[in-house]
Amino acid sequence: MTLTSRRGLRAALALTATAALALTGCTTNTEGPEDSGEPMQEVSLETDDEIAALVPDEIREKGVLVIGTNPPYAPNEFKNEQGEIVGFDIDVMTAAAQLMGLRAEFRESDFEKIIPAIEGGTMDMGASSFTVNDERLQTVDFVTYFEAGIQWASAAGTDVDPDDACGLSVAVQRTTVSDQEDVPARSEACVAAGNPAIEKVQFDSQDEASTAVALGKVDAMSADSPISAYAVKQSEGKMQLAGDVFDSAPYGWPVRKGSELAAALEAAADKLIETGDFEKIAQNWGLEDGLIDDAEIRKG
Repeated sequence: MTLTSRRGLRAALALTATAALALTGCTTNTEGPEDSGEPMQEVSLETDDEIAALVPDEIREKGVLVIGTNPPYAPNEFKNEQGEIVGFDIDVMTAAAQLMGLRAEFRESDFEKIIPAIEGGTMDMGASSFTVNDERLQTVDFVTYFEAGIQWASAAGTDVDPDDACGLSVAVQRTTVSDQEDVPARSEACVAAGNPAIEKVQFDSQDEASTAVALGKVDAMSADSPISAYAVKQSEGKMQLAGDVFDSAPYGWPVRKGSELAAALEAAADKLIETGDFEKIAQNWGLEDGLIDDAEIRKG
């Protein structure tokens, strides 16, 4: 929705850039996920000929895998102090591309434009914390690689319960599952019970949503569980988690329907899981809880 209060909030956020930077968790490629200064475990791989043979000819001939991503969504995809796109998704896809004998080229895009770009052929795939759901499966195929739920966060010292949120203002990033499914469903239940609706406050980036919570401009935010947990850790005590993780579902890499790229990605993910390299990358970002046993191609 477009609200006067939201326009005022965005103006306030523009004056608090330092707060936003504190919440994004800006790190270099060699820093740990909590700016601990501990070096990350390095993962550098050689081409696996069997996996490379599964790559579609047109992509193999280019030698480049064009991947759409939407930072900032730390720790999965965000920009470090040098302006480079880094994060869990970036590291996983870089390793998968190495196994396929390709160079990963990450193209920054609005989240809602990535799937249309894949359909149109200007991107080969996406790596941007996509939750696999029925709506998205109508337009693209997915290769699952991780599992995450939804978790709310609020300002430190507040008492927010996602199951008792009627009348509260809740920040979400536009077009995410939190925006399209979680908050609307809870708000509808509030109204059906005769209570005030939840005021959903939409933002173009997760940074804006997190900053709004830390500044007390909204009561809470709804986001993927790794993102909420990371935002709280990076907030220097300004935020806290609100309630438990719920509605766990797989993350997936979207590819064009029927694309042979899906088989190559599935094989690459399975190889990373089998060798333990996937776990190393997850440990670098504190995301071990979302590891899965096998990748899977999902079609609508």
